[in-house]
Amino acid sequence: MLPVPQTARQRMIELLSGTRLSAYQLAQMLGISERQVEDHLVHVVKTIARDRKRRFILEPSTCPECHFIFQDRRKLTRPSRCPRCRSESITAPRYGIDGSS
Repeated sequence: MLPVPQTARQRMIELLSGTRLSAYQLAQMLGISERQVEDHLVHVVKTIARDRKRRFILEPSTCPECHFIFQDRRKLTRPSRCPRCRSESITAPRYGIDGSS
């Protein structure tokens, strides 16, 4: 019997377990667009929230110009510009999953 193929979200959870990756890195690994990765991440967060043994990690975006950290941001996407210095060169947030499966 053939193995059942994994969905993009199942594969994403597998890739994020024990590591930190950006939306761009995930998109390259999964062969989908960054926008699709960001859409799937919302559902991955909900799935992981139901599991008491694992937790979703969000390493926030930062501004390389003034070193502002976007730690209170709720959205999973990259901000467009820094509120402090107005720079648009913001690092991408990185995502991961810690804990056992």
